[in-house]
Amino acid sequence: LYNIMIMQLIRLLKDWTLPVAIGTGCVVYIIFALVPQLDSFATAAAPVFDAMLPMFMFLVLFVTFCKVDFRKLRPVAWHWWVGVFQLLCVGAVMAAVLAFGLSGNLLILAEALLTCVISPCASAAPVVTQKLGGNLEEMTTYTFLSNFITALMIPVCFPLLDSEREMHFLAAFALILYKVFTVLVVPMLLAYVVKHHAKNLCQRIVSVKDLSYYLWGCSLLIVSGTTMKNIFHAETTLVFMLLIAIGSLLLCIFQFACGRAIGSKFGETVNAGQGLGQKNTAFAIWIACTYLSPLSAVGPGCYILWQNIINSIEIWQAQKHISNK
Repeated sequence: LYNIMIMQLIRLLKDWTLPVAIGTGCVVYIIFALVPQLDSFATAAAPVFDAMLPMFMFLVLFVTFCKVDFRKLRPVAWHWWVGVFQLLCVGAVMAAVLAFGLSGNLLILAEALLTCVISPCASAAPVVTQKLGGNLEEMTTYTFLSNFITALMIPVCFPLLDSEREMHFLAAFALILYKVFTVLVVPMLLAYVVKHHAKNLCQRIVSVKDLSYYLWGCSLLIVSGTTMKNIFHAETTLVFMLLIAIGSLLLCIFQFACGRAIGSKFGETVNAGQGLGQKNTAFAIWIACTYLSPLSAVGPGCYILWQNIINSIEIWQAQKHISNK
């Protein structure tokens, strides 16, 4: 009976890795926030976790790219349609801000939603796409394309939101591309070297089932704790926080649904849905804090929770479908 219970618990953790990681991160932060005796430990541990997050993301992408067939990395039709749809959504938000002259909390709400739309496809999207049976190479290609689109849009759009903030196009473009290079290109280059010049090591990495998925779960635990920290320290009312949270939820559902609708025209429902719906929320939080109102970072912070709940449901449905065959 004990062994059966352990096996069921392990099965539950495997099926619901993402919500378990989110819940654990949130609960741990709440415990540290409410217990004064843990303040000194929390202060000492904060820089450690800040350093661990990039390391986990690097490992997630490195392991994923070890599975990529680099000869198949090329743009396909759905990439362009999803990219154009993202441009139209950004244009719609910008038009609403400028046409109605939004300011105050309404402007912050618009900025919170804009960061969730303008942000590129998540670095971990290929991990989920592979888990759902999608095309790893197509998703990897779109991740790079999406980051380039974002790097072009931000220097154009953000100065229109705040005319007093100076933003030089080339400087902002170069800074964003630098971040893309360190986050995406470096692990890809390392994976390419390992795949072609250390084949035994590559085979060992690839043979560990769902390694990148569980590494991503660890990074999600840290991100969830950071999100709770931002929410706890946000200087605004609970009602406005709920408004941002609900807005990001509706936007998350909208983007996943529209992506899947576009992808269905090309037989790529999974890929396009993840490409448009799963966002690089860590990047979104960074651009919100760097270029916009810091309070607008609550939007992508909440989006983290929503997109991973959707991912968890999709993965559960996919595994249930496989087990029923």
